[in-house]
Amino acid sequence: MNYNRSDGQGRRFAIAITRLPAKVPVTDARYGGAVLTNPGGPGGSGVAQVLVSGKSLQKTVDSENDPSIVDSKSASRDKYFDIIGFDPRGVNNTTPGFSCFPHLFAQRNWELQVAAEGALGSAQDAFWHSWARATALNTGCSANLSTPPKDGEEALGEHLNTPPVARDMLEIVERHGEWRAEQGLLEQRQQDHSHGYDPGQSIVARTRWQRGQEKLLYWGRSYGTILGSTFATMFPDRIHRAVLDAVVDADKYYFGEGPNAVEDADAIFDQFTRYCNAAGADVCPFYAQGGPAAIKETYLALEDALYNRSLPVPASATRGPEVVTWSDLKVILRIALYQPLYGFPQLAEIAKELSQKSGATLADYKVEGRSPSCTSDQCLQAGPWSAECQVSGHNEAYSSTAILCADAEYLQNADEEEFRRSWESLQEDSAMLGDYWASLLMSCVGWKVKPKWKLTGPFAANTSHPLLFVSNTLDPVTPLRSARKMSENFPGSVLLQQDSEGHSTLAAPSVCVHKKIRQYFQTGELPPSGVVCKADVKPILGASPSTQEGMSAEDRQLYEALLEETQRMEIPRLPL
Repeated sequence: MNYNRSDGQGRRFAIAITRLPAKVPVTDARYGGAVLTNPGGPGGSGVAQVLVSGKSLQKTVDSENDPSIVDSKSASRDKYFDIIGFDPRGVNNTTPGFSCFPHLFAQRNWELQVAAEGALGSAQDAFWHSWARATALNTGCSANLSTPPKDGEEALGEHLNTPPVARDMLEIVERHGEWRAEQGLLEQRQQDHSHGYDPGQSIVARTRWQRGQEKLLYWGRSYGTILGSTFATMFPDRIHRAVLDAVVDADKYYFGEGPNAVEDADAIFDQFTRYCNAAGADVCPFYAQGGPAAIKETYLALEDALYNRSLPVPASATRGPEVVTWSDLKVILRIALYQPLYGFPQLAEIAKELSQKSGATLADYKVEGRSPSCTSDQCLQAGPWSAECQVSGHNEAYSSTAILCADAEYLQNADEEEFRRSWESLQEDSAMLGDYWASLLMSCVGWKVKPKWKLTGPFAANTSHPLLFVSNTLDPVTPLRSARKMSENFPGSVLLQQDSEGHSTLAAPSVCVHKKIRQYFQTGELPPSGVVCKADVKPILGASPSTQEGMSAEDRQLYEALLEETQRMEIPRLPL
């Protein structure tokens, strides 16, 4: 738990890890190594990411050639990779875990109350409700996390921040190298027994554990870029490949220094109005005559109407009665800004219904997002706050808070006046997303845990192999500006731009972008500086008829895999 503890004692984490094996054995000369991933968060589960999307990630980084068909011209250079996902400290299946509630039933009750009270900005007294709830939740939760279970042991909350997780990644890389060498030795013995002794011991040579020198292969998105840039700062000589996708400004994240992250969010909404206008009424339900400006005006009028008067929705055959609110519409808007390919059509449909005084679709969406929970018999027997009352996979938002607030200590110190200034600044930068982002900053009010191991910056280094940064032209919370700044901090790195809107390259398929990521993993070669790749599908408008024209069979397979990945993209539950 504490790498800086000199006596070798103390508590330990059991890091949950899953591996999608490479398409070739680890002893094969074409084996490229293990790519570690992080889906974002903070608090996202790498295990869940690999279980859901591991094959898509592997499709990008692997050679396009079928490994079962050995071509002498390409076999020596083709590489195939393991994909490894892990749950960081405090997240999902990694233990010890924690909960801010005595059991899941209490957590669900709390969350229903929060939803019923409305989002920050939803009413005149919403600020005080939100401030009081943040204080109540965080004061107790952080007190529990800062209390060691026994004298002389570590308090869990002091070791959940990002730098120790970067060190965990280094440990995973080293343990993988050790395992690889063991597999190589076993295979070499079998080969020697079957085919005669190999004087060069070639399998052992290529699988040898480079003790203390193993290097990282990594693909991190959003918060995963904070983890990646932190690792690169701490261990610059241990980078083999690192793709940082949807780039967070480390100075803003850790210290609050620099422009607001939501500066491009409203421009994405403007894209919604343009696409809707171009598609017309037959394709976009929220179309309004008068062009994009008329569509925007109609939407803002709808927000105002819901702000002043919520909409009652009678019961249906599948759910009870509901009331849909301004806060509910803002959730749909946030999804649209993060994932336009999925979210723009949903926003158009729901906004049209609401403008006609029908909230059935939005009410259905609200109900689908709820997951009521009864306390288990094991929890009842063990009692509140026991390990039996902790259920993995349900603590994501609170893990996010624990990590964020330990990383960004400045957020713990904000008083009401300082917070209101930050909130106003965010609203000025984004009418669409400013309130939501302010609520995230408020999530650290009352948090008292201080990390034992932290970095003071600068987050910059000359790495052993250059990093590849990737950013959309318009991203709601990780603007292109952040990627440019972070790339400048790491000499030799390159910024690859995807000309699309939304959060990360998952927002839209781009064969161009993923082929360049593949080339980077395969050979280490970076794209030229200044490359901008188009997206192959546009929200609402879809793919042009010419999208697949001229694609090779391999490119078409990659396109279809990327399209499938964007279509099954989960609703964003975490900010980064």
